[in-house]
Amino acid sequence: MRLEKCWFCSSTVYPGHGIQFVRNDAKIFRFCRSKCHKNFKMKRNPRKVKWTKAYRRVHGKDMTQHYYIYMLFQDSTFEFERKRNRPERYDRNLAESVLKAIPKIDKIRVSREEAHHKNRMKGKKQKLQMEAVRELKQGISLVKAPSVLQKDPSLTLPKVKVGVSRQQSEDNHPMEE
Repeated sequence: MRLEKCWFCSSTVYPGHGIQFVRNDAKIFRFCRSKCHKNFKMKRNPRKVKWTKAYRRVHGKDMTQHYYIYMLFQDSTFEFERKRNRPERYDRNLAESVLKAIPKIDKIRVSREEAHHKNRMKGKKQKLQMEAVRELKQGISLVKAPSVLQKDPSLTLPKVKVGVSRQQSEDNHPMEE
């Protein structure tokens, strides 16, 4: 069973699914769904459409590529996945060693994804704190400490009792007449 990749969004296209477009120069484009096919026909660039894998790679949001100081480096676990799709002559020892290596590689990939996510979210907490401080500075007059309210009762709203006269409530019975 051969699993193809969608030309636009890079998701997997299973056999019997998706759309295939063959251009005049015999180049084959495979699409996972009509959404990708329509975007291709509209000549949209997958690197500029936010939901595609290409956009995530270019903007450093995806695990497939890391952006370090002026250097682009590919993760070797993804290279192993690419090699798995190539047809090779069957060798029992090789197949056994590959099956033993797959759980180790998955474990490595998970740890790298966690490190990548942690690295991406590193500045998020500080950014949220700065936004909270800015918002607090803007509305500091609205926030008062409870100890200040106890010391100075003039800061609280006065309690007003509203009295209801009984004559009004007794006189409003038009149904009894």
